[in-house]
Amino acid sequence: MKNIKLITDGSCDLLQEIIDSSKVEIVDVMVSFGDKSYSTRTDITIPQFYKMMKDYSELPKTSCPSPNQFLDAFDCEEDNIIVLCLTSKLSGIYNSAVLAKNMYEEENGSKKRIEIIDSTTGSIGQALLVSKIANMIDEDKNMDEILNTIEKLKHELVFYGALHTLENAIKGGRINALAGKIIGALNLKAIVHVTDGLVKPIDKARGDKNSINKVIDYIKNNVNKTSGTKLAIGHANCPERAMKVKEVLENHHDFKEVYVMEVGPSMGVYTSEGAVLVAVI
Repeated sequence: MKNIKLITDGSCDLLQEIIDSSKVEIVDVMVSFGDKSYSTRTDITIPQFYKMMKDYSELPKTSCPSPNQFLDAFDCEEDNIIVLCLTSKLSGIYNSAVLAKNMYEEENGSKKRIEIIDSTTGSIGQALLVSKIANMIDEDKNMDEILNTIEKLKHELVFYGALHTLENAIKGGRINALAGKIIGALNLKAIVHVTDGLVKPIDKARGDKNSINKVIDYIKNNVNKTSGTKLAIGHANCPERAMKVKEVLENHHDFKEVYVMEVGPSMGVYTSEGAVLVAVI
């Protein structure tokens, strides 16, 4: 059923090749350093962002897309639209998309079928779900088949990460402050589990090497709970760590698709530089 448009938001850390091949439209997220705001897709590169964040004394702020941005995306020739959003437990993006859908239907009735999906994840986890939806569109699956599959997969997604520091995640309210401060006070690296729409510290390690190894172990121990066909590795300006994870996991499991992605500004504000994220469906 090729008469389907796929939309996601700027917190989804997609490879350009997936964007190009799937023709997914990305509704932008803005990042602000003081009174200066930048489009995370057109105004600032990922290396520029991490350099600016390092030089900036306060936590940059991100702003979710407005309903009007989603309305603009709904203005298309397709009659069926799927919008996959960052977890609603960490952002207002999902609510903004739902409001846009309601506004569109009030003005146009049931001219188009618009389905808004709360991904219950973000970054590379969200990217894997976008990739799966794009595959199903190419396979001529209908809307209901796609929606049912994604509702199932989003709860099976395995997603762990090693954060170099929890400072930004605590400041931004993305992680439990007490648990984060305990780990930070011991100068340990945090292992996080992205599940049920939240980022939860579940373990700790001394040093970057040990933290990466722990994430690899968590993925190895859980990969068989999924179809295990798609692997995504995200890095916050530390590609060498991502490639180590890729090498180890490819030797452990035969993934059909493997992506190494940069963690962009929208999520990088909270992961901080040096983070490595790993997700499997």
